[in-house]
Amino acid sequence: MPYQPEALSHITLHFARFANTTGTMEITNLITPKSISPTMRVTSKKHALQEISKRMAESYGLVEREIFEILLAREKLGSTGVGSGIAIPHGKIKDLDRLKGYFARLDRPVEFDAVDERPVDLIFLLLAPEEAGADHLKALAKVSRLMRDKNVCKKLRGSDTSEALYALLTDQTSSQAA
Repeated sequence: MPYQPEALSHITLHFARFANTTGTMEITNLITPKSISPTMRVTSKKHALQEISKRMAESYGLVEREIFEILLAREKLGSTGVGSGIAIPHGKIKDLDRLKGYFARLDRPVEFDAVDERPVDLIFLLLAPEEAGADHLKALAKVSRLMRDKNVCKKLRGSDTSEALYALLTDQTSSQAA
């Protein structure tokens, strides 16, 4: 499949269309500086999903295997590699109290079966409670809009600390408001 720069925009519009826009979903509600990995070392898509599952579990006191299995099941439906070196794996977990995220900047891009066939180096994992409904879609739309911003992605790729990445991800002046 040829490179499709519009793929990320299409995904953002798809999520936004189904999300109830009366509430505001902020990235600060999803991540903390401790839920960011500035230089994750992985060798494949599966390894990336395993490692981000492990780190998500450690950050939030969740079950690593449950996260990994949910991510694998979601990937079987279609890759969450949305193009431009970005993946947004996501899923719903029973008994989760709220939406939670984890951001990883890979030290080297890995093949991810992305829509544009380009390797991925920025991953934003999003987990939601089973009953999240529109909130899950709002969060996906917010993350997708943020990651669609080429300037933000360039800065993310150039940052190497959790604090700097957190500041970039949560800076409302550099991202589009929901």
